[in-house]
Amino acid sequence: MWRFPYLCYKNGGGAFLIPYLIFLFTCGIPTFVLETALGQYTSEGGITCWRKISPLFEGLGYGTQIIVSLLNCYYIIVLAWAIFYFYYSFSWDLPWSSCHNSWNLDTCVEFQRKNDSANFTLTANTTSPVIEFWERRVLRLSPGIDQMGSLNWDLALCLLIAWVVCYFCIWKGVKSTGKVVYFTATFPYLMLLVLLIRGLTLPGAVRGIQFYLYPDVGRLADPQVWMDAGTQIFFSYALCLGSLTALGSYNKYNNNCYRDCLALCFLNSGTSFVAGFAIFSILGFMSYEQNVPISEVAESGPGLAFIAYPMAVSMMPFSPLWACFFFIMIIFLGLDSQFVCVESLVTAIVDMYPAVFRRKNRRELLLFVVSFLSFLVGLIMLMEGGMYVFQLFDYYAASGMCLLFMAIFETVCIAWVYGADRFYDNIEDMIGYRPGPLIKYCWMFFTPFTCIGTFAFSLIKYTPLKYNSVYVYPRWGYAVGWLLALSSMLCIPSWMIFKIANTKGTLIERLKILTKPSSDLPKTKKEEERLLAIFTVGNSASPHKDDILPEHLKDTKF
Repeated sequence: MWRFPYLCYKNGGGAFLIPYLIFLFTCGIPTFVLETALGQYTSEGGITCWRKISPLFEGLGYGTQIIVSLLNCYYIIVLAWAIFYFYYSFSWDLPWSSCHNSWNLDTCVEFQRKNDSANFTLTANTTSPVIEFWERRVLRLSPGIDQMGSLNWDLALCLLIAWVVCYFCIWKGVKSTGKVVYFTATFPYLMLLVLLIRGLTLPGAVRGIQFYLYPDVGRLADPQVWMDAGTQIFFSYALCLGSLTALGSYNKYNNNCYRDCLALCFLNSGTSFVAGFAIFSILGFMSYEQNVPISEVAESGPGLAFIAYPMAVSMMPFSPLWACFFFIMIIFLGLDSQFVCVESLVTAIVDMYPAVFRRKNRRELLLFVVSFLSFLVGLIMLMEGGMYVFQLFDYYAASGMCLLFMAIFETVCIAWVYGADRFYDNIEDMIGYRPGPLIKYCWMFFTPFTCIGTFAFSLIKYTPLKYNSVYVYPRWGYAVGWLLALSSMLCIPSWMIFKIANTKGTLIERLKILTKPSSDLPKTKKEEERLLAIFTVGNSASPHKDDILPEHLKDTKF
């Protein structure tokens, strides 16, 4: 809802949709099916599933759980911002719709009302009350990451509320979570429809839609556009986080996960696409009001949705009511994503140590520890310079190259080590039929090659992160970002070296042992029939007692 329009705006609108669709069909859907089916087949979390499929690739599980741990710390910050806006929605005059507040500058102009004054004059440094509320009241943004400033205690309280709600929604496992998401996952669609209708009726909306749909082909030469497209697919589908594997492990063995995966993928991307219309129609209106190009109308930071959406709400009749509904929607959407990430981490730990955590109240205690530690780390991002830290996490830790790196090894492990045909047999045994061959060929060729090409291209054409395309981080800031990225990626080669070094035998014997699937994985019907046939043949080949008795004793009754 907020990340897709932000990346579209950052990468030239329609130009972003081309690599997005390529990644959707070559990487997004195949990997989504792979991870969900893997969880359903093994009935294990994000770490132990790889241990059973191929012990050599267990480092994949550790890498994905490091990513999801970092994601737990920073993604919930979006909920804290939404709760903050929700609190300020309870006023007759929304604070981001006027320039009469203590945080507003003299250059602040209420653009939607500029036509009310015949003497209106637009200056070069004119700013919007929506942007000023976001930067000067919500974030209290400092000049840079080296000036972190003090903690915004009101946002810290909002973050605490978000974690408390998240904890009590999932503390009893997927059963309680499933009941909650019946409402939290459906209500946002109603609000999105309302905002879309309102946005399309604003003057200048067509200008924004054209920017959204018309591709600037020249932007496709920028590797960051491709990186962001791949990142968005992996991020919005929760790929390479262990989340889908954890949720799939709770499915019944014969659940039709293939059908469910296809439906969820198209619903996910369809929602993002429709949300883009809502956002860009409002950006077109802002461009019309300010008389500036679309690309300059708002800063393309992660907070874009906290600029465009609030402006749309402020122009509706009974705007405080709609503001409340809108930010409840953002909170619900954020909670749904947070549920999945936290559940993934907790499930992985519980499955690793079942004797410890599958006892009364142990899981709840583990969930509390995970939530509390993530809350403490999140406080750093609520300081005056916290937005710069937030974007470091967004750019390096839980997206970008590390997700592509994980996807390469996931598909190689399943398609070439475990065997694509064998995994297709497992899926057929679960759902009753074999999926189309395109998914298998994606696992074997298209997905790893697309990810390898994008990964290599991004390294060759690497461009350092800039906040709002202006602020340049200090060198130590980039070093922190790379440490966050490498913390997950190094798990795979490190684990491989560790396991090979500690396994007995020649190198070939070690590799055979470490790439052999666990014997306690579910057997398909074909495998059971094959084993039964071998057992039957073995019994028929063994000598009968009559065959080993002398001739004169065969008819004797003992």
